[in-house]
Amino acid sequence: MSDFNSSFWSSYVAIVSLVGIFACLVLLWVTARKKSVGQADNTTGHVWDEDLREMNNPLPLWWVGLFILTVLFGLGYLFLYPGLGAYAGSKAWSSQTEYESEVAEANAALAPLYAKFDALPVTEVARDPQAHAIGERLFMNNCAQCHGSDAQGSKGYPNLTDGDWLYGGSPDKIKESITLGRVGNMPPMAQAVGSPDDVKQLAQYVLSLSGSPHDSLKAGFGKPKFGACAACHGMDGKGNQSVGAPNLTDKIWLHGWGEAAIVAMVNGGKQNIMPAQQDRLSTSQIHVLTSYVWSMSNAPEAAKP
Repeated sequence: MSDFNSSFWSSYVAIVSLVGIFACLVLLWVTARKKSVGQADNTTGHVWDEDLREMNNPLPLWWVGLFILTVLFGLGYLFLYPGLGAYAGSKAWSSQTEYESEVAEANAALAPLYAKFDALPVTEVARDPQAHAIGERLFMNNCAQCHGSDAQGSKGYPNLTDGDWLYGGSPDKIKESITLGRVGNMPPMAQAVGSPDDVKQLAQYVLSLSGSPHDSLKAGFGKPKFGACAACHGMDGKGNQSVGAPNLTDKIWLHGWGEAAIVAMVNGGKQNIMPAQQDRLSTSQIHVLTSYVWSMSNAPEAAKP
């Protein structure tokens, strides 16, 4: 693998590129000096479709001039821009610097608008139609891949419209989640619970907490075993937002419903990661995005004038 990181390949690409260009010039020079022997009627003797004859004429001067200009353009381009292996070009252009320049230009143009939103609390920004449109675009570009374009999530990805929050749904908590990201971790708990039958009984008790269909007899046996889970989910099963432990009483199942899904969680545990956005978005963009996310679970309040 180290062979591909050596300077040899950079030199190889540069040499092949330059040799190819100069070979075209040599070919043009050789063909211009040597005129092929033709027939008396100034044809090459090649005939197609019975009467289509190839004339033995030199290349038009305009074509030769255009060919030479193309070669010169290619050499000039390779001098100014990347194209010869690791050589960065005299202008030191790169797609990364171009991207950063365009982003900086766009941010400068939007700065006055964002400044207006920065001065307002999230709840007021959520009522601004212009801020809502910007927040929606930010959401589509950065959040919809996981939470869906309608923000209703899917298995393993929280619904942002239902008011059920793992870490809290206040504007400050939403902004904190967007800025710093989240790492939710449920360790495997099977050994702490007991035998496979004990785990199934625990699953039935967990189902009973939300009033879901369950086996009441097994749930009764499973209740004492819930102590292994209470440190995070609480003795009442209503969760703990400080550690992102879900509420088990509300019939909202992030990773699937039913005994089999709960048993799989207890046996295998689960880790969910929401990436931090602080390196992708500015603080002003996060402020507007927070207002948009907050508005989706607080529609009546966000709709107030």
